[in-house]
Amino acid sequence: MSLDQHVLVLNRLWQAVNVCTVDRAFALLYTGHAQVVCHEDTGFNTYSFAEWCDVPQDRIDPEDVVHTVSIRIRVPRIILLMFFDRMPNKDVKFTRQNVFARDKNTCQYCNRKFDRSDLNIDHVVPRQRGGLTTWTNVVCSCIPCNARKANRTPEEANMHLVRKPKKPRWRPFMEIQFTKKPHHTWSHFLDFAYWNVELGEDT
Repeated sequence: MSLDQHVLVLNRLWQAVNVCTVDRAFALLYTGHAQVVCHEDTGFNTYSFAEWCDVPQDRIDPEDVVHTVSIRIRVPRIILLMFFDRMPNKDVKFTRQNVFARDKNTCQYCNRKFDRSDLNIDHVVPRQRGGLTTWTNVVCSCIPCNARKANRTPEEANMHLVRKPKKPRWRPFMEIQFTKKPHHTWSHFLDFAYWNVELGEDT
């Protein structure tokens, strides 16, 4: 069992706010800053570290168990923070990487997906024409489309935007790069599609 696997973190209001490693989860449990959330026949139950150590280990996949010198302990998949009831700041940094993420590495003129090395940032209204460098005036563009548009608006270049650029309203979970599929026990707390693709209106 790798201690680098992901554990879902809930705030005190049972809202998903982050992920952490198994190692970090055990540290939070041991110090009393979190409890394990476990789905059972009666619903979701919580366990302190001591209680979790006493949970029967029968019928548990060996991959879900960590061995110490004196005990075997089941790996938590979800933990509940005991002293945190806020949602982290939802603001999305206005960076080239996040513009590419918003537009899904897709040229907003020809609707083709590219490697990021073959994309650039285009100002819908050119800067020389008073266009600002903001969420609502920049889009991903492939190099050929960018050259074709040049210092013109899309209308002047007879080009059409795939979608109007907006400022995304992403939660912090969006910034977490998952290397593996989320654990099935997270599904009650996390609509993975929502966290990964939903965009909001300008604010």
